[in-house]
Amino acid sequence: MSTPNKDIDKVEVRVKWDPSTSGESANDLDIIAATYPADDPYGSPAYLVHFDSRSPDGTITLNRDSRTGQGFGFDEVMTIELNRLADVYGRVVVGIAIQQRDGHKTFGAIGSTAVQIREGYETLAEDDFSQVAWATAALVGEFIRDTSGLWGFRAGVRGFDGDPDTFASVMGSRAAGA
Repeated sequence: MSTPNKDIDKVEVRVKWDPSTSGESANDLDIIAATYPADDPYGSPAYLVHFDSRSPDGTITLNRDSRTGQGFGFDEVMTIELNRLADVYGRVVVGIAIQQRDGHKTFGAIGSTAVQIREGYETLAEDDFSQVAWATAALVGEFIRDTSGLWGFRAGVRGFDGDPDTFASVMGSRAAGA
């Protein structure tokens, strides 16, 4: 893995966006984290963490969940404690999905989107979704444990067009571009 970001312990994934205009369905973006076994890092996820859930061991927690984008600063925040994640896990993929309750909504239809991934005060990645304006979901980064047990990070926004359930099931596969 070619990245200067090694030995990462605890990160925060933060997303913000503008609320929908009056009369439109709410803009609801969700952070999704998929944790993969070390012996099958591109197979099926061991578990997913998203709205109304947390990891079984408490290492991945959705601290703030917004269903509208209303408020100041970042609307949705997830903490991932890689340093506490059991050795049986070797990869964590993070994505953002737009809820599709009332039709087909893309990142291009939502104003002021931004995603930020931080470790303490250091920003590991910061982007918006303008390059995937056509997409309904996007991968925003992945954490991979190396053979010495250290976690590295690979940033990159990669778009996906489909419903959130399908995105969650394929977001970490090789076909999804992770």
